[in-house]
Amino acid sequence: MQTVRTPDDRFADLPDYPFEPHYAKVPDGDGGTLRVHYLDEGPADAAPILLLHGEPSWSYLYRFMIPPLVAAGHRVIVPDQVGFGRSDKPTEQSDYTYARHVAWMSALVFDHLDLTDCTFFGQDWGGLIGLRLVAAQPERFARVAVGNTGLPTGDQQPSEAFLRWQQFSQTTPTFDVGFLINAASVRDLDPAEVAAYDAPFPDDSYKAGARTWPALVVTSPDDPEAGPNKEAWEVLRSFDKPFLCCFSDSDLVTAGGDKPFRTLIAGAQGQSHRTIEGGGHFFQEDCGPELAQLLNDFIAATL
Repeated sequence: MQTVRTPDDRFADLPDYPFEPHYAKVPDGDGGTLRVHYLDEGPADAAPILLLHGEPSWSYLYRFMIPPLVAAGHRVIVPDQVGFGRSDKPTEQSDYTYARHVAWMSALVFDHLDLTDCTFFGQDWGGLIGLRLVAAQPERFARVAVGNTGLPTGDQQPSEAFLRWQQFSQTTPTFDVGFLINAASVRDLDPAEVAAYDAPFPDDSYKAGARTWPALVVTSPDDPEAGPNKEAWEVLRSFDKPFLCCFSDSDLVTAGGDKPFRTLIAGAQGQSHRTIEGGGHFFQEDCGPELAQLLNDFIAATL
């Protein structure tokens, strides 16, 4: 597996991102290893919060949420998925599979960090991968929150908005990451913030993962990960620890995606699910402090 690694100077002096980098080596699934980056903020002995990003962002997405979570006394872990941020980037689209992404994060979260008593929050692909981790080792997780995400099995027709996005991602000659994140947020990011989302990708050779992810979403029962996602749902149905939905009100791609979680998962019953007003797909950009406060309140209410 051939990889590229974004030069460190691309990450110098990014706005509102003063966090120290941490790295781990994980098996790449092809006989080698990958270097995975993660943030680890707050007291080392506190119960951890795991925040997972999705497509095509990186840990920069959580910069407005980390400080209020740490101020409440929590340890906050924010990885960069393989192919994104400061993590290594395989150069071939065929190197990326849903199963490999789950394995890469499992190696970091379970084998390297050995997280327990964990609160998980995932958005977009952060949910698709993180919920597989929860289903694989539910005993490690004290509670779960999700927003603007899903765990598709291919049995339901994807939204037209998602299908358009999927087609665009595979056919557009220019995959402009900063522009895309700005377009899927309600507020207008300033140029330095847009540049920070572009920072991990000096040129197209770094974007194989970003281009591939939309095509890996399960949209058919014949998809190779349809079965594993169905198995994960069977575990999640009986997951009786607190499970909170906090989707935003202005995301066409995942609109209505909270219903299966709210209705099917045992731990979601009786929770104070919230719709975050004024939030686009990347509602961490639009409503980050509000979302962090929601997580703080959720943890405090379910200790």
